Amino acid sequence: MTKPATTVTGQTAPSGSPGEVFLVFLKLGLTSFGGPVAHLGYFHDELVTRRKWIDEAGYADLVALCQFLPGPASSQVGFALGLLRGGPLGALAAWVAFTLPSALMLVLFALGAAAFDGPVGAGLIHGLKVVAVAVVAQAVWGMARSLAPDCARAGIALAAVLLGVFVGGSLGQIAAILAGAAAGLVLCREVQAAVQGHLAFAVSKQAGILSLALFAALLVLLPLVASGAPGVALFDGFYRAGALVFGGGHVVLPLLQAEVVGVGGVSNDAFLAGYGAAQAVPGPLFTFAAYLGAIMGTPPGGIGGAAVALVAIFLPGFLLLIGTLPFWNVFRVRPAAQSAMRGANAAVVGILGAALYDPVWTSAILSPHDFALALAGFLLLTVWKVSPWIIVVLVGGGGILLGLL
Repeated sequence: MTKPATTVTGQTAPSGSPGEVFLVFLKLGLTSFGGPVAHLGYFHDELVTRRKWIDEAGYADLVALCQFLPGPASSQVGFALGLLRGGPLGALAAWVAFTLPSALMLVLFALGAAAFDGPVGAGLIHGLKVVAVAVVAQAVWGMARSLAPDCARAGIALAAVLLGVFVGGSLGQIAAILAGAAAGLVLCREVQAAVQGHLAFAVSKQAGILSLALFAALLVLLPLVASGAPGVALFDGFYRAGALVFGGGHVVLPLLQAEVVGVGGVSNDAFLAGYGAAQAVPGPLFTFAAYLGAIMGTPPGGIGGAAVALVAIFLPGFLLLIGTLPFWNVFRVRPAAQSAMRGANAAVVGILGAALYDPVWTSAILSPHDFALALAGFLLLTVWKVSPWIIVVLVGGGGILLGLL
């Protein structure tokens, strides 16, 4: 599928083994706290500065591509760097090693959730739900400043909130993204960023077309065959969520909420508690899917359900990445593509804003004490720049104290 990739300078990346890739990304998977932006910083320090797997310009262009596409940007960058270093097996090794630590931690949390009985356990679960309020509020605040900074994009974000509130579910979210992209073509034509760099990643056009065709085929055909097959239905729900995540890992929250809570597979309390717990582990936020797959009330459940959900939510982003690599340098300079993506990203802010109210706020903020705890977490994140896992410890502990009072 691939040949040695080259960067903007024309240098050919030195070849490595999948085993080497696995060990490097396992270290990153165990230590990369702080979300997608922080992950990209860890990757840069380890793989650009120290190991020189790719040069600065090539890395910057790869990050731009992965931020343009739906899916988990940091995991897509890691997958591509593994592909660059060790070929297809290197790409697989990078994903497994970066994803496995947090996925295992969240599955263990899911399997032990039944042990959280009594006032201490109930307080911890409620504290994790309050953590979700602080984290999602921070994500909305940061994304609004960067993705909806002007009147046109703020209007698109507001329209997406209205679609999310009045239509609801996955249908409202899909409609908001499509409407945002269409509005961007009209309203965001004068907001063009300078295009820099040149990503010469040697994936054949045939492999790219095949990957895009497989992405589309799964998106269309899975819902048609999911009826009566619980495992396929589980895969379909998480695949569609992964295919629509623009703008960062936190956007997966409303998409997954519509897929698993909306159909009764997971209770809203368990959903938000798991999302709060996901803030305390390193690695990609998408591993929240492993937690949900493990506690789903429909088969296969447990470890099998976690594995199905985990593969399904990452797969579309990787298929799109492989499919886009051969065509990226031509496509990204088109003004229409940039305008549509600006509109879609602004709509994402609205989708996440609607989710901040329901289900996050309505399920967690039940008293003035809860509000004060959530506000403290938000300020610690945004003003004092405290790491999310510390917020989980502090706010989760505050939930326990409130539960004992």
